[in-house]
Amino acid sequence: MGQRLTIGEICKRNVSVAFKATALPGAARLMRENHVGCLVVVDEVEGKRIVVGLLTDRDIVTAVVASDLDPATLRVEDVMVTDLVTAREDDSLIDLMHTMRRKGVRRIPVVGTQDELLGVVTLDDVLDVLAQELGLLVAAIDSEGKRERQLRK
Repeated sequence: MGQRLTIGEICKRNVSVAFKATALPGAARLMRENHVGCLVVVDEVEGKRIVVGLLTDRDIVTAVVASDLDPATLRVEDVMVTDLVTAREDDSLIDLMHTMRRKGVRRIPVVGTQDELLGVVTLDDVLDVLAQELGLLVAAIDSEGKRERQLRK
């Protein structure tokens, strides 16, 4: 069989981050400016960004907007998810898909051995990879058909 595709190969390394003390409207603007649906919340510890939470656009809508809370009075730490699901760089794509399904999450921070932020992987990233793989399978089927047609000539 071929190579095992790892999370480190498909994750985004340029990650939009926020700090716990970031004002919620500022975090929302950061999401809009960077065209992302989540911010990885980090603490700076000895020059490393340690993952401590995740804030999604959905968190803002369900916890703040739908609850009629004033976002101007809130900080990221008031809304962020702290029960994190993380992945390691050498985790497989299959393991990631199982984790996403089991935990019901679409975005997972990728961390190193000390929980330092290395990247983030999203369901969209997984779908892109799977679409490429399916494209290769379709091309193989098409190639087989062309080969059979040439043999009949």
